[in-house]
Order: sequence, then structure tokens, then C-alpha cells
Amino acid sequence: MTAQKMSRFRRAALALFLPVTVAAAIAACDDSAAPKAAPAAGSAAPVPTASANAAPAAGLHMIANNGHELAFHVTPGSSPTIVLDAGGGEDSSYWDALVPQLSKATGSQIITYDRAGMGASEEVKGPWDPQAAASDLQAGLRQLGVAQNVVLAGHSQAGEVAHHFVLANPGVVSGAVLIDANVPQFFTDTQTQRLIALTAPQIEELKKAPSTKANRQLIATADNFGPTHQAYHKLSWPNNVPVTYIVSDKTPFDGSPQDAQAWRDAAAAFVKAGPDRTLVTAKGSSHDVPQDNPVLVLKEIEQMTATVK
Repeated sequence: MTAQKMSRFRRAALALFLPVTVAAAIAACDDSAAPKAAPAAGSAAPVPTASANAAPAAGLHMIANNGHELAFHVTPGSSPTIVLDAGGGEDSSYWDALVPQLSKATGSQIITYDRAGMGASEEVKGPWDPQAAASDLQAGLRQLGVAQNVVLAGHSQAGEVAHHFVLANPGVVSGAVLIDANVPQFFTDTQTQRLIALTAPQIEELKKAPSTKANRQLIATADNFGPTHQAYHKLSWPNNVPVTYIVSDKTPFDGSPQDAQAWRDAAAAFVKAGPDRTLVTAKGSSHDVPQDNPVLVLKEIEQMTATVK
């Protein structure tokens, strides 16, 4: 592999932690100078969470779970509820352009949220834990009165949260759309160790850099990456939850044909591993499918929503 291609691969490997370039993360200023995350339009202040018999109000809801608060945003509508979970390093604003289109196309209630340490949600010390992230999502949906008939759409790192969530909450998710998402089949021991080795120098540089919210999250995801993904590799998506998997044409590993093929093979293996699974290719798209091809993402979520109604 040429030096240029190796550099691209390292950046792709880091994208599986967070889609933040190493140079930008290292050069970032401290938190006091960083812009603060703004609430979604029309939701400047938190609104009360839903009661057992009432739908949650539109806007921002601050949800407490395990000693920290998380920001959830609600767009009112009917069942099924569509939950959008962004990839590593992204917050709920990632979906801002898609939410009104989905709302119009489906009439569904739509929920977006900031995982711990992102956007308006509080940070949690220690290594990133997808099971804890799934617990945060569970707490948010529970406090918003959403207990069933969810269509869960997750991009990239959110695939890990989705797996832990559906396994820990049987009967809540009626269908899912995974968008170039991390799936267990990709994280073999060989691939996991390769990612760790390739990103280790950049992670060490981040540890020496000024502490920012962005690089703290990157370091937290790198910490304990091996054991976390060895455990993730053993998970299986439940057979009773239909899922559409959208694989990007270029994959996160554009420039490294071997690793790009491993990503495609993992997507295909995930789809073949159970019933009611569909593989869709986002032609010409980078890993950032929701930005490169929002029409396709809208179509697949709309179709899944219609299927589970």
C-alpha cells in the first residue's frame, strides 16, 4: 500500500472512532473557546417529558440517566416513531435537513438525540461503552413515553448502539435501517487489531494535545477498543427485527481496496445471517451516505416505516 493510501486508511480507521480529522482535532482550541452546541430551532428551552398517557411535546427534552443528562429532540407525529442516531463525532444536528422531509413523507413522530459527550449532552468519563449508550437511548425513549413500534435508523458507529439496544429491549424496535453502520461481522480479531495499530500514533498525539470535547470523545472511543469490539463481534441481530442495510459504494476505506472489500463482505454477511434483511448499495456515495445521498436514506426509512405500520 502506498504512503498516500495508508494515510487514507488511517483516516478511515479513525472515522470508525469519530469522523474528525486528526489534524483538526489536535489543532482545536480548548473548550472555553469552542462554540457551544445550539438547541434545535424552536426548542431553546427544555420542555417537560411525556406523561404515561400523552405524547411528548415538540422540542428539546433533557433526559437524566445514570448521573448525566442527554438532549433529545422531538418532532411530533404518529406511530411508528422514527429514531435517528448519528455516527461517531456527530450530534442530532446531523439529521436537521432530513427530519422535516421524513416528517412530511411519513407523518411519524421523529426523535433525534445527542449521545453522551456530543452536542448538548453531558460527557461521561471513561472509555466509550456502546451498552451504556444503548442504556441512554432506552432511558430517553422510556421517559418520552415511547415503548414500542420504533423504526431505528443508525449511521456508522450507531450500528453498535443499535445492536445493543435491540437485544436489551425486545419488542421495542419493529424495524431498522442501518446506514453504512458498524456490524459485528467486520470486527474480527485481525481487523480490530489492525485498526488499533494504525490509529495508535494519532491517538497518542491527541493525548498530548489540548483537551477538547471532540478529542476527549475520540480518546474515549479508542480506550478499550479491542475488548469492546471483541465482545461486539459475538453479537447477533435478532431474527424478528427486519433490517435494511445501506452500504456505501466507497465505504469508509476508500483508497484501500482490501479493507473496502472487507467492509462490503461484512455488510453482505450481516444481511445473509438472518431473515427479513435487505442489502442496498448507495452508488457513488462515500461513508457519509446521509449527506451524499439523502434521497436514498429517506426512501429506505420511509419504506421501512410503511412496512411496520
